[in-house]
Amino acid sequence: MTEPFFGTGPVRPAGDEPGDGLQYQVYDPDLVVGDRRMEDHLRPAVCYWHSFCAPGDDVFGSGTWDRPWLGDAAAADPMAAAEAKLDAAFELFTILGTPFFCFHDLDLAPAGDSLKESRANLETMADQARAKMDDTGVRLLWGTANLFGHPRYAAGAATNPDPDVFAHAAAQVRAALEVTHRLDGENYVLWGGREGYDTLLNTDLRREGEQLARFLSLVAEHKHAIGFTGTLLIEPKPHEPTKHQYDHDAAAIHGFLDRHGLAHEFKLNIEANHATLSGHSFHHEVAYAVDHGILGSIDANRGDPQNGWDTDQFPNSVEELSLVLYEILRGGGLGTGGFNFDAHLRRQSVDRDDLVHAHVGAIDTLARALLVAQALVDDGTLASNRAERYAGWEGPTGQAILDPSATLAALADEAERADRRPRPVSGRQERLENEVNRILWTTR
Repeated sequence: MTEPFFGTGPVRPAGDEPGDGLQYQVYDPDLVVGDRRMEDHLRPAVCYWHSFCAPGDDVFGSGTWDRPWLGDAAAADPMAAAEAKLDAAFELFTILGTPFFCFHDLDLAPAGDSLKESRANLETMADQARAKMDDTGVRLLWGTANLFGHPRYAAGAATNPDPDVFAHAAAQVRAALEVTHRLDGENYVLWGGREGYDTLLNTDLRREGEQLARFLSLVAEHKHAIGFTGTLLIEPKPHEPTKHQYDHDAAAIHGFLDRHGLAHEFKLNIEANHATLSGHSFHHEVAYAVDHGILGSIDANRGDPQNGWDTDQFPNSVEELSLVLYEILRGGGLGTGGFNFDAHLRRQSVDRDDLVHAHVGAIDTLARALLVAQALVDDGTLASNRAERYAGWEGPTGQAILDPSATLAALADEAERADRRPRPVSGRQERLENEVNRILWTTR
């Protein structure tokens, strides 16, 4: 691709003087919030797949988006189309000023007629991506392998009843993990998009669980063998496309990893829309991961409550993201993770600059939420109320219960002797919700 795809200049940060062209309203990468720069808190990333690999189709109609490297172009010369896609992607990264991007192996390079050819294609495109990364300063937040798109993965990858499919998936992950390492990726993600079942009539749950644990063990071993120091991440998703997926939510994955001795090897990449599909809030999933030391990274998007499925829309709720960021700040930040905008345009958003505006709005929403979250931390009301609510556990009764030498009978005898009559204490939910709104409405 010789001509610019977007043909617009960089989006200016909010800290710049107003001028012509597009400007962030809130996001200023160099603005210090709490103990670090805004960019270092958020570490925003653009996803390769929705932005450049999807045609804008749905189950009822063909693609509506202008992506000249797809369709006939990709069929005629797959590598030339991949190069055009790479040009457009880095053009968008530069326009937005985002420090990171994320990709699947088949986003970056086309599949070949064999695993060996596919690996060669990926390595060739990785070399070209490396040159653009060096030229622009954009870094790789994480890489992953597409183990769900091809028909061979209809019954899963690691959990497939056919061991040849397991081996094929292993080959893809090896290539993608090694390329991620070569590109100095800070994380590697395993998303079990079809690791689940449609019916228990043909499913051996025990066997598939053991297969999945074996696959994860092999990936962790290879990470250490090649010297990759990034974080291995697993992304929860409860269902869709399968009826039930084994990586249902943060707690399910945590229990699985702990059960198989892998909790020290993996953290979680939590997506907003997957959290809501699991019946939890995004806030809940992040809080669980923070409290158990397994939060790795975030896929920022949203669903539509009237649709009830994985719509992957760009985030626009400061209120929702403020509480998520509050938990992240409380836990010390994202570490090697970041906020990846795993979101795509609506099918009617057919102009090229719609992709720019979608990311600008999402990044501004995240930036405003960060300011609110930091204000919540500085205000201290939520933290002090939590501490006060559980203060009894620091007293004599609480400490006696937690003493390893305590027995049920001894605790029961003491309760009878003291004959205390505990009374309900208000949880103050409405008062705390008002406090959150106060901060939300007054933070500038």
